[in-house]
Amino acid sequence: MDDATPARSSPIPLYLQISESLNRDIAAGRYSAGDRLPPERELARLFGTTVRTLRKSLSELERLGMLERRQGSGNYVRNAEQSGGVYSLFRLELPSGGGLPTAQILDIREMTKPASLPEFGQSHRATRIRRLRCLNQIAVAVEEIWLDGNAGGIDVSQLTDSLYRHYQQRLGFWIHRAEDRVSVAKLPSWSPRSIRPGSDAAFGFIERLSWAQDTVPVEFSRTWFDPEKARYVQRLK
Repeated sequence: MDDATPARSSPIPLYLQISESLNRDIAAGRYSAGDRLPPERELARLFGTTVRTLRKSLSELERLGMLERRQGSGNYVRNAEQSGGVYSLFRLELPSGGGLPTAQILDIREMTKPASLPEFGQSHRATRIRRLRCLNQIAVAVEEIWLDGNAGGIDVSQLTDSLYRHYQQRLGFWIHRAEDRVSVAKLPSWSPRSIRPGSDAAFGFIERLSWAQDTVPVEFSRTWFDPEKARYVQRLK
């Protein structure tokens, strides 16, 4: 839980940022089923928040079935696998495990789908979103997301760090399945300097198709991540 202070500027509520950080720490193996979490006052100090906010975060983990809160005894891990959190489909972690994801929008525009993209959705138009991704405020990746035009328009003023949460709350659909293909590639030319150690550096490369309620994918994304700063992790249940 090093440098676990949440991002204060994130549109995602502070208590959810904290619960997601703990969620990912548990999934990464920093806490195992049956382990007792540190005392609430200590956790609140680590996250730079109040005990009241921290308890709201713990209640969220309890709702997800990951935590058991025992009166007078403490908070115990019930399920050591990430379950149903805001970032449950986000596969990048710090080399030491976990890390709270945040995002910075670099560019967003609506356009005709390039012929180079795989088939997805039902429209010839899409919204393209380019973002810088961080873990515990460390820049680790850049990503390019293409959302099918039929899924709805994106209001940049309403976007949060979690696109999937935005889809559910603002556009009325949710991503329930994704297919990833992982390889290596060079960073795209539009990458910010904060993520580019050298033009010839080989980065991890993830291509993802994501499905909502329809039988065809509604989204296609590409992520380039620095293998010195992040790992792609897929846990099998």
